[in-house]
Parts: sequence; C-alpha cells; structure tokens
Amino acid sequence: MHLDHDPAAPPADTIGFDDFLKVDIRIGTIIAAEPYPEARKPSLKLRIDFGPGIGEKKSSAQIAVLYAPEDLIGRQVAAVVNFPPRQIGKVMSEVLTVGFADEAGQVVLFAPDRAVPNGSRLF
Repeated sequence: MHLDHDPAAPPADTIGFDDFLKVDIRIGTIIAAEPYPEARKPSLKLRIDFGPGIGEKKSSAQIAVLYAPEDLIGRQVAAVVNFPPRQIGKVMSEVLTVGFADEAGQVVLFAPDRAVPNGSRLF
C-alpha cells in the first residue's frame, strides 16, 4: 500500500463507518524519547503512556528532523494502538504514531489542542 503525502491527491477509496471503527487511534503522553541513529530515515524511539487500559508502548517515529527528544517529553500524541507490533531495524514498534507531512514532506505530529486523558479514543 502506498500512502500519498501530496495535499492535492484525491481522497482514498470510500470505506464504511465500521471500517473506520476498526482503527483504534488513542492519545498518549510521551514519557521517553531518544535518537535512533540506526534507522534509515531520521527517527526517534518513543515510549508513550496510553493510560491504564493500554499501558506504555514503544514506537519508532520518523520525526527526528523536526523534533528533539528532550522537547517531546510530556507531549501528547495520537497513535494507532491495534496494529500488530512491527520490527523496524532493532526496535519493535508496538504502536504507529501518526502525523501529517509538511511542505518538505517531514512528519508533523498529530495531537489534540487541549489535554485529554491518556487512552482517549479518536472518534
């Protein structure tokens, strides 16, 4: 599957609401972040707290161009929490941290504009 990051691209194929509900996107707070220099693209290793229902999960995110690890601690981010874990180099990524591409194609993290409880689900 190819994801088109072009803002002028047409929308993806129509899906049903039940298909949307299958993707479990939750809010968590970054509690640890460190460089991941072994990654092919500039990335960071994140540990994210999704609250008592999901707990802490690891993620590898291609965000090192725009974000320094020390600036991410305490920041809330959105992530897909129900994909199977994926081996990314030496890191087992347990969730997919989501964002949008800026004009240069770099990932800008997606987060609520106000604090919400960790584990809150996107709907």
